[in-house]
Amino acid sequence: MADTSYDIIIIGSGPGGYIAAIRAAQLGMKTAVVEREHLAGICSNWGCIPTKALLRSAEILHYAQHPGDYGVKISGEVTPDLEAIVKRSRGIAARMNTGVGFLMKKNKVDVIWGEAKVTKAGEVVVTETKKKPVEPQVPKPKNTLGPGTYKAKHIVIATGARPRALPGLEPDGELIWTYFEAMKPAKMPKSLIVMGSGAIGIEFASFYRTMGVDVTVVEVMKSVMPVEDVEISGIAKKQFEKQGMKIHLEAKVTKVEKGKDQITAHVEMKDGKVEKITADRMISAVGVQANIEGIGLEEAGVKTDRGFIVIDGYGKTSVEGIYAIGDVAGPPLLAHKAEHEAVICVEKIAGVKGVHPMDKGKIPGCTYCHPQVASVGLTEAKAKEQGRDIRVGRFPFVGNGKAVALGEDQGLVKTIFDKKTGELLGAHMVGPEVTELIQGFIVAMNLETTEEELMHAIFPHPTISETMKESVLDAYGRALNM
Repeated sequence: MADTSYDIIIIGSGPGGYIAAIRAAQLGMKTAVVEREHLAGICSNWGCIPTKALLRSAEILHYAQHPGDYGVKISGEVTPDLEAIVKRSRGIAARMNTGVGFLMKKNKVDVIWGEAKVTKAGEVVVTETKKKPVEPQVPKPKNTLGPGTYKAKHIVIATGARPRALPGLEPDGELIWTYFEAMKPAKMPKSLIVMGSGAIGIEFASFYRTMGVDVTVVEVMKSVMPVEDVEISGIAKKQFEKQGMKIHLEAKVTKVEKGKDQITAHVEMKDGKVEKITADRMISAVGVQANIEGIGLEEAGVKTDRGFIVIDGYGKTSVEGIYAIGDVAGPPLLAHKAEHEAVICVEKIAGVKGVHPMDKGKIPGCTYCHPQVASVGLTEAKAKEQGRDIRVGRFPFVGNGKAVALGEDQGLVKTIFDKKTGELLGAHMVGPEVTELIQGFIVAMNLETTEEELMHAIFPHPTISETMKESVLDAYGRALNM
């Protein structure tokens, strides 16, 4: 009979779960991960990765439809092949799924297939999965075990999150979509309402608008991408509207009427008036909620609060031997947060020296719309709320030679410093490839780099990264190209 005892069992194989499993195995722990549906979790199968594949196709289409901007002639009509675009995206998701299976095998991590329930500290009962996969799965890795009772000294819950549904506006998979349906439409709608302008909503709005769809965004807050610095989100909004998006702020969908192949949303505007907007489809992108139900938390005595598992800085829950990481353990609900949290949790369990809690103030946020948006640290408003005496630097992409040469000269880099100490408090960016640039500011913040050190760093020319240095220089009245 196979040994069903482990040093550590991780429930869920998303970015937090599979990284926790790999790090545990590296540290010499006998490890297993329980998965009910698909290895690599929502991020690789239905989120981070396949959406970027869709957005890449949209980017290529955009360039192909505007060749004259670059002195190029393309004869014939350029149109999207929806079936091929979706097939490419799903193929990439399958590749990521398979890759995680390979990593489990390489690191000698057992994969237990089924639904897990923590009956008590040290015990996990796995039953046949009841959840039907959204689509056929790639072949299961060979190192797969089945239902049964498993023992572990440490149990890590990494069950992630799912789309949130508003009462009366619940997705039905036909007229009202979540990101699952939005990622693989059978046909391209002519018109679309996107409810919510967070990262998920605005990325899909950007994709579908580039595909030629008439897109209307409805956002209850005062700005698009409400978590971003208001100046940055304002610039992004202007660009979205220039592309043809209709954006309603401080507005909310209060009711929907469903037709045969259309939906009419009753949208209450800022002034209280209700406008009826009809479209082929609506995407519900009003956030996500943690998967805390049915996994034995109440029976095991694990404390939750406002829909999330309560943890300390090392992932430890209220019950000895039970831990939680990633989306299920609270915001920010980001894959890279889950991955880092996983390493902290497992290293603390293993007794690795020098482990310290994560500084959530240094977790970056990225939105892969067009133009891209990226940020880390305090916004200008938050810094002022905290009573900070600050210096703010700004540098527009129009002043950067590489951005002009790329034909992508609309955007801004904004930096916020503590006036007294020179500490970099926050960095906010909108423009081409800023999701790749933001890591420079993250490294600077982690190293406690001052404005003086940033100003003395030599940035290569010509690159769009020079906008970062110029923004720092501007905060101290020393900008050279503006």
